[in-house]
Amino acid sequence: MNTSSEPRRATPVVPAIPVLEDAVSPTRTPVVPVEVSLARRAPTLARVIEPTVVEPVVAPLIALPAVEELEPVRAVPVLKRHRLALARRVRAVASPGFFHSIYLLIEWVFGAAALLVALAVLAALPVLQFLSLGYLLESAARVARSGRLRDGFFGMRTAARLGGIVLGSWLLLLPVRYVADVAHTARIIDPTGRAADGWRTGLLVLIGITAVHIATVCARGGKLRYFLWPFNSVWVVLRVARGGFYAESRDAVWDFVTSLRLPYYFWLGFRGFIGAVSWLLIPISMIAAGRAQAHVPIAGTVAFFGACLLALVLLYLPFLQTRIAVTNRLSAVWNVLEVRREFRRAPYAFAFAFVATLLFALPLYLLKIQIVPREAAWLPSLVFIAFIFPARLWTGWAMSRAARRPAPRHWFFRWTARLPLLPAAAFYVLIVFFTQYTSWNGVWSLYEQHAFLVPVPFFGL
Repeated sequence: MNTSSEPRRATPVVPAIPVLEDAVSPTRTPVVPVEVSLARRAPTLARVIEPTVVEPVVAPLIALPAVEELEPVRAVPVLKRHRLALARRVRAVASPGFFHSIYLLIEWVFGAAALLVALAVLAALPVLQFLSLGYLLESAARVARSGRLRDGFFGMRTAARLGGIVLGSWLLLLPVRYVADVAHTARIIDPTGRAADGWRTGLLVLIGITAVHIATVCARGGKLRYFLWPFNSVWVVLRVARGGFYAESRDAVWDFVTSLRLPYYFWLGFRGFIGAVSWLLIPISMIAAGRAQAHVPIAGTVAFFGACLLALVLLYLPFLQTRIAVTNRLSAVWNVLEVRREFRRAPYAFAFAFVATLLFALPLYLLKIQIVPREAAWLPSLVFIAFIFPARLWTGWAMSRAARRPAPRHWFFRWTARLPLLPAAAFYVLIVFFTQYTSWNGVWSLYEQHAFLVPVPFFGL
């Protein structure tokens, strides 16, 4: 207590500094605050109130185990660690998911090959060739909507199932063909002999067994592995005994047929054909008139203007035809201004797709120099599908890039992208002009514009 007669002034109070607890102490050490009064103007130091000192409580030490009592850590050799890592990788590779992925990949590749052959066969048949053209246009439209090239490959699983049925049936019919050939030979040698009768009876029995086996495979789903299993009829009998097999099979077949969307692809291909013909008919007819009316003085001039008009039409036709599938409207084939606006937004993509479409259409003209028999008409169609299908996908990809960009590109890119367009169109028109002298069909080959129409026209069959 201060006994000075001077009035006390307010002095700052220094906060108490806590004393840290001992890490091993189970109890707390009490903390006593220390208050120090400092006289700012007093010549002597104020009396300090000393805190009460409390002895800390020290907890007893915990005895640690001796070094020899600790279990030593065993170090894994480097070679053993590598073996363990390799074993984990082998287990990951040998997992059912890995083999299932390999199976799906093989099925997809087989379906792509089967689809390619199916489109080639359809393209060689009158009327049904619109299905092939419709599928190509739909592939380009799907890429144009999504911007992903993989979206243009659809229907591979369905094609794999149908291709498996066709391939398995063809393999099962090989013994039938061999026995039929032997039976025919035996009948020629000795029509009334026992050997001819035996081979004929064996042929009938083999045909019945093969037909039943193919039917039971189709009843089980038509997978290719079922053709190698000889007891499919047992499964069918047990399934029929449970009941409801007919209704289930009927609904499955109907759902499968409707999933093919054949009317949609046919109608789409027909509209794409009509749209292309409406653009190509006039310039192609002008070129054809130049040769048919060669004795007329202005025939050459008409053919020249027809070639120039054809080159101008080619600049827009691939994209106009794709717009039919994108918008699902035939009137989109005459919307030239929209194609010009899309070109301004993706000039290089449009130039690449256009040049690829024309260049990939040229190899098929080489196959038209010699006439192809009707039995092998699908072979040129196979070349047609193999070259035109990627060009269709690139056309859809170019349109998707234009759809994602709201503003036109710089004028430098637009004008430099125009540089290869006219030379490519002129070169294609030149090849088309000379095909009337090299093709088997003569002047009618000018109308075989397989880059935009169907590969085998009606008059070529």
